[in-house]
Order: sequence, then structure tokens, then C-alpha cells
Amino acid sequence: MFGVIISGRPVLTTFDTISPTQAQLTIPTFPPFGHIVVFMLPGATLPEGQSAAVYIRIPPSYEFKLWGELSNTKQSAIFKIRNTSSGNGGNNLGAVDMDAMIDEDAQAKQMGGSVEPVTIGISLEPTVQLEANITAQKAAATASVTGLELVRHTPGAVASQVSTKVLAQRIIANAFNFLASFSSAGSGGNEVVPLKSFQEWWKKFERKVEMDPTFLERGDV
Repeated sequence: MFGVIISGRPVLTTFDTISPTQAQLTIPTFPPFGHIVVFMLPGATLPEGQSAAVYIRIPPSYEFKLWGELSNTKQSAIFKIRNTSSGNGGNNLGAVDMDAMIDEDAQAKQMGGSVEPVTIGISLEPTVQLEANITAQKAAATASVTGLELVRHTPGAVASQVSTKVLAQRIIANAFNFLASFSSAGSGGNEVVPLKSFQEWWKKFERKVEMDPTFLERGDV
């Protein structure tokens, strides 16, 4: 139903089925690439009220992060990959959907087979819920880069106070990014996430707060 295009490589259409509503595709990170096109195959249609959420996992992270969506009225999307050697990996709002970063050093190591591939995940989700999640994530990302809610983090600097609403949005985005990869189809076509997965997220979130109490204020979700 879906395909992926990376410049200079063959079109990829062989996704691994994870569940009736989820599939994933792994992509070697070497040679380096700048953009990924995700699209619906000709003749493919999504169920009424459903859209395809596009997630990405970039090593060494084990978390899938929400990039965007495909729908019957938007059957393709271009995602920009920003190569960087700064080591600041993460997802930021960009001019073309959602940007992601791949460390150039990690790409070089791929020649020796020591780096895991990028993984693209597709998940069929209710359109209303998915669009709300994308809006919340973009709002949180915009808040972290516009300087309206806080000062850009620099060594030794103290971030300005962030509103409770923005902090809540970032906690929700953090939980959603982690739990999305564990969801599966339940009765009535609803997405179900095991309680154990939420417990694992909470433990990880607590450890992150203990190690760096200001990460939410900086928007590093």
C-alpha cells in the first residue's frame, strides 16, 4: 500500500507487517541521503476516517517519532534529513514536514556495518486523533525554537519559565512518541497500548527528569 523513494536508490515497497494496522521499513543510512519521499501506491485507499501516521526511528535512539501523515487527499509527503556532525540529534519542525538528523559520524560507521538502519513506521490511526497529535507536536516544537516561551539553552544559562500548557504538551508528546510503536489494533478498530509499555515509559521519563530536570523547559522531548 505504501512506498518510499530515496534519491539514487530503487523504490522501496516491501514493508514488514507488524499488525493489521502497522508496518515498518528499514533503510540503510549509508550512503548518506538528504530527503525521504513516502507515498501511497497507485490505487491504494485508506478506510473512511483513517489516516496513515508516518513515524521514524533514527539510531542510536530506540524511539519512533511522529513525522506527519498520509491520507486519501494527501497521498505523498517529502521529509528532509539534515546531516549534521554537531551531535544534537533530534526532530525539529522544518520547511518540508518534519526534519530529522542523522549524525555524519554514524553514517561513516555504517560502512563497517556497526550502525543500525533508519526505520520508517506506518500506522493507521483515526484522522481526528492523528491531526490533533501532529498539531500538538508542532506547537511544542515551534515553542522550543521561536524563543517566545524560553531562551535558547546555552551552557551555564538558566532557561526562562515555561508555561504549564507548554510543559504539558511536551510531556504528552514524549509519551506519545514512545508509546506509538507499541500500539496494536483492538476491538472495533481502536488502537490499544499495553499497560506495561506505559510503565516502561514512566520509568524512563523519571530517570530522564532525575538526570536532567530542565530538559522539558528546553523542549528536548
